[in-house]
Amino acid sequence: YRSGSRMELISLKILIGFVVGTLIGMTGLGGGVLLLPLLIFGLKVPAIVAVGSDAVFNFVTKIGSSWVHLSKGTVRRKVVVALAVGSAPGSIAGVSLLQHLRVLYGNGVNDFIKSAVGLLLICIPTLLLLQRRIEDRVANRPPTAKSFAGMIVIGLVAGFLVGMTSVGSGSIIMMLLLLFYSYPPKVMVGTDIAHAVILTGVTSFLHFRLGNVDPRLVACLLIGSIPGGLLGSQLSTRVPVLWLRRILCAILLATGARMLWA
Repeated sequence: YRSGSRMELISLKILIGFVVGTLIGMTGLGGGVLLLPLLIFGLKVPAIVAVGSDAVFNFVTKIGSSWVHLSKGTVRRKVVVALAVGSAPGSIAGVSLLQHLRVLYGNGVNDFIKSAVGLLLICIPTLLLLQRRIEDRVANRPPTAKSFAGMIVIGLVAGFLVGMTSVGSGSIIMMLLLLFYSYPPKVMVGTDIAHAVILTGVTSFLHFRLGNVDPRLVACLLIGSIPGGLLGSQLSTRVPVLWLRRILCAILLATGARMLWA
């Protein structure tokens, strides 16, 4: 009986990976935003382990698409470097804060993570719903040398949030770049993904060292997400993606509210 229930659990993890992979492929929404609530609420994974495992999942899933963007020339390397200069220490600070809270409060750190994630799950979908308006309002302005200092600050803020929650390595940076800089959409996406590999790589390494990663969970999620991602990419041309994104954003807002007031 026990082996049967274990197989069911493995199948469920693979299925969750498949669903998340499909949704990422179809909508381009970040894996962290979609996966983390499923791990915490669906699989009842302790929040700190969910964050660490989610970071590794995001790292591995972004490597392939980052390589594609690099080969297509849609990555601004200087921007990636500027963001990484801020995001690496930001991530270290975020993970260190979690570790400090864990030492102080033990399992109470999981409640802190749920609140932080809940807040982000309200902020990020709200920004995503307003993305079109933000894009329309932002006038074309070429980045200057001063802008790179701004990018380091953007990296620092995003790195800190990703270190604590694993959410936002793509979405938060994408929104902040949209607000303050003007690049062609393809370049924005490519640069964002290339930087996300560095940020999630640093975060994954830190969480792994602290024992916050469940390798078997990550393996199951990846087994499901790879075919899911391929299916999602195929479906994206046949499904009303805009409406799907809006529905997902509404679900994420509700999830965020539940996490904050649970």
